[in-house]
Amino acid sequence: MANYCYLCGMEFEITFYQGRPKDSSEARSDDQTEGSSEACSESQSESCSEGRSEAETEVYDFLDALSIEYATLCHPAAFTMAECEAVRSRAGAPVFKNLFLTNRQQTQFYLLMLPADKPFKTKYLSAQLGCARLSFADENHMAEYLHIHPGAVSPMGLIHDRECKVRLIIDEDLRGCEKYACHPCVNTASIILSLSDLLEKVVPATHHDYTWVTLPSE
Repeated sequence: MANYCYLCGMEFEITFYQGRPKDSSEARSDDQTEGSSEACSESQSESCSEGRSEAETEVYDFLDALSIEYATLCHPAAFTMAECEAVRSRAGAPVFKNLFLTNRQQTQFYLLMLPADKPFKTKYLSAQLGCARLSFADENHMAEYLHIHPGAVSPMGLIHDRECKVRLIIDEDLRGCEKYACHPCVNTASIILSLSDLLEKVVPATHHDYTWVTLPSE
């Protein structure tokens, strides 16, 4: 089902799927997809193309293997928080920031989930984790561990971190959320699932643990 979003006076199309996008696996039969997703419109080749990456497809495979209930939005590339907000508001899911961090020696890596409007101040997080001051990790480590590039950072990248090099950190403000929206390792799609499924099913299946932290709003 196609919808339109408006950002800075520009109109762009998004397509909603219950489950994985229809074009994300040629191996799926008509019986599996019938009634569960809508075909991509011809005008949406940029945001819903057949050339999906292996990293993205593996996310859908992983969620399906766990029988996770989720929805997918296909859309043009969303790089900024404003663009993410414009897309995810159509799904009724809040927008969160996902930050990929490291210590100065680049020997410890963290994925921090926090509300989109909350500022990140490293001294508060470092104090709670008992580690040296953290900063943003580089793109090479991001691609190596999470199979993700800037603009698409997501806890779904933990699926690819089979050696558990990355530690998941979650701000306490997210504890009461029901829905969670994030990228499936690419910023041309967003998936929406329950936060409880993410933390109780998806994260444990990746063999990761997570730590709650309390970060100030100012």
